[in-house]
Amino acid sequence: MTRRSFPGVGLGVDVHRFGGGGPLVLGGVIVPHPEGLVGHSDADVLCHAVADAVLGAAALGDMGEHFPSDEERWRGASSLDLLRLVVGMLAPLGLEVGGVDATVIAEAPRLGPHRESMEASLGEVLGLPRGACSVKVKSSDGLGLTGRQEGMAALAVATVRESSNPVAQ
Repeated sequence: MTRRSFPGVGLGVDVHRFGGGGPLVLGGVIVPHPEGLVGHSDADVLCHAVADAVLGAAALGDMGEHFPSDEERWRGASSLDLLRLVVGMLAPLGLEVGGVDATVIAEAPRLGPHRESMEASLGEVLGLPRGACSVKVKSSDGLGLTGRQEGMAALAVATVRESSNPVAQ
């Protein structure tokens, strides 16, 4: 049997501007704020960065390839549900997520009180035990689009490994 080659480590980056009519959703958690983020889906910048990191680690492309913004079926979609679909792409390949480390960059709102909820939400979807999904929050000290509170950014690194419970191929 020939083994499929994959990077094993992926990096995801996403940025969205404020102004969306919906709630502010980060890592599948609704965070109180007067404005949501603008995007074709629910614009969950954290889920998007994590999904891109997982896709990259498995050499499966990126979010835009799998969930293009010109497809109506993804309009308003839950990014947590999109992340579930990404995780579902791994099992047929005999892969699973090993771990995730993510950072959200924003001046406001204060995200520290929501960090553990984001970790739990993401960890559940990723199939990770507590401690294998880390979310950090940082400000940009007033610099750039995040510093001017025009939007938010997120970065994520994910590892993917051969599954400990492989699916029959």
